[in-house]
Amino acid sequence: MSKDKGLLFKRVHGTRVIPVGLKIVIIFVLFILVSNFASNYINLMYGRAYQMRLMKELLAKDLKDVYTFANTQFEIYQFDKDKKGSYDNIVRKALFDLKNKKAVVIGIKPNGEIPVAASQSVREKYQLDDKSLEKIKGNLSRGVQEDFLTASINGEEFFGVYKYNEKWDMFLYRAEDFNEFSKESRDIFIKISFIIVIMTVLCAVIGVLVLNYIMRFIKVITGSIMEMIKNQQLELINLKGAPNDDITYLGMAFNSLSSTIDTLLGIFRKFANKDVVIKAYRDKEIYLEGSKKELTILFSDIKGFTFITETLGTDIIKLINMHYDQSIREIVNYDGVIGSIIGDALLAVYGTMDDMSDINKSYASVLSAYKLHDVAESLRKHMTKKRSELLKKKKKLTEEEERVYQAVLLEIGVGIDGGEVFYGNIGSYVRMTNTVIGDNVNSASRLEGLTRVYKVPVICSEYVKNDIENSVKNHNITFVEIDQVQVKGKTEGKRVYLPIKNDELTPTLKKNLLLFSSALMEYYDGNWKKAAALFKKCELPLAQVFIERTKTTCPKNWKGVWAMTSK
Repeated sequence: MSKDKGLLFKRVHGTRVIPVGLKIVIIFVLFILVSNFASNYINLMYGRAYQMRLMKELLAKDLKDVYTFANTQFEIYQFDKDKKGSYDNIVRKALFDLKNKKAVVIGIKPNGEIPVAASQSVREKYQLDDKSLEKIKGNLSRGVQEDFLTASINGEEFFGVYKYNEKWDMFLYRAEDFNEFSKESRDIFIKISFIIVIMTVLCAVIGVLVLNYIMRFIKVITGSIMEMIKNQQLELINLKGAPNDDITYLGMAFNSLSSTIDTLLGIFRKFANKDVVIKAYRDKEIYLEGSKKELTILFSDIKGFTFITETLGTDIIKLINMHYDQSIREIVNYDGVIGSIIGDALLAVYGTMDDMSDINKSYASVLSAYKLHDVAESLRKHMTKKRSELLKKKKKLTEEEERVYQAVLLEIGVGIDGGEVFYGNIGSYVRMTNTVIGDNVNSASRLEGLTRVYKVPVICSEYVKNDIENSVKNHNITFVEIDQVQVKGKTEGKRVYLPIKNDELTPTLKKNLLLFSSALMEYYDGNWKKAAALFKKCELPLAQVFIERTKTTCPKNWKGVWAMTSK
């Protein structure tokens, strides 16, 4: 056995050998550096974001003071007609509130003229970049008179808030120099980074010393093995004085196998060269495949989407995302899988994880449906509150503002059906997607369309009703049959139901549901005159649909099935 000479920077069969201990130290040093730098950066970014929020509030307060003073000066100007004097007074007022050297308050006319400019740093001429000017003018044309603005003034980047002053016909802009604001954060980051590097270096030095001591017998073992390879002769490794750890156990295992290996090596040399290396790889791939499964399908659609799109334009993306963010969370909470999202429509699948789910797939879909309506209702309440707050300020909304308010009051319809469908991956190996295909998928979409006809939030099929009633004890859902419908594209009718949570069944609602059920039976039997009389006693909006139908006489060969001519 050779003595330990160390293998660092030595070559073994043309390969540079790097000690395991050094690799461990390097990995941990990199890990410490990355994690600390990342933590430092994240903390600074959060701190910077918080500073930015505070700065926005302070800027808004300063701007409010200047704005109020400007209105007062306008009244004075109306009296003395000294416009320049009023402008100078506004500048003096603004200068009084400016703390930072490069902070500015400027008044910008729609034509780009800047008659009011205040800053501790002297500038002979102020000029706002054309892009920012067009932005605030565009906002004004849309009714937005104040907002946060990042702009370039005289080629330097500023951030701040602006507000349009109708009396002076100019935008008052209170801003701070962006570079000046960021300088402190950068200085802190540099100082902390320097400390991190110093501490990491100290830890690395200590780590190397500790690891070298702990792993000193690795060098003994590797040195001995290299010597054996050189001499083409297996020997026992001298482990005298070795500690009682895994490294020593490795050496002992090698010694116990050395005689056997020596024998096998002789046999192996007859079949393969010493440099033969066998590598085995198993490819991991996602395949185009699927199978038939019994699933429940939920289809949700936003009502009046065309009107919303025409009213909100590109802002509809923000509104939809607000709705989908919470809606999808609720679906996932009930073990639903998002099948697709197409604009205003959302498809969810239940039952793909039945082996891991504690809730019946159809029951989960119905609970999800009402959660989706809760999300939409919550959004409507929020928007209504915002409207009330705006009314307190403006007393009266413009026609366009009322139109926007109506557009953001999202209402959805939900259709639910289930049965045997194809579930899996389709497409190509270049591009594939996970999807669900089947007649019941189309049916769920049709049922959602019926929610507009029957003026109910959710409609489900008989499959969903039976699945819940047969599989879920104490399900707390009452299924109200609302019609037998032959949807467009189908030749047979199917019973459709309104699922209602039992805790929502008030005495009045129960009374009306009994009236509706009695009227529906007469309707099915063709006694339309008697059915109409009962429907008129029912106070449910749903009854109005049948009141309109029964104004005519019952068709010949009536089987109780209403054929739909549209979705």
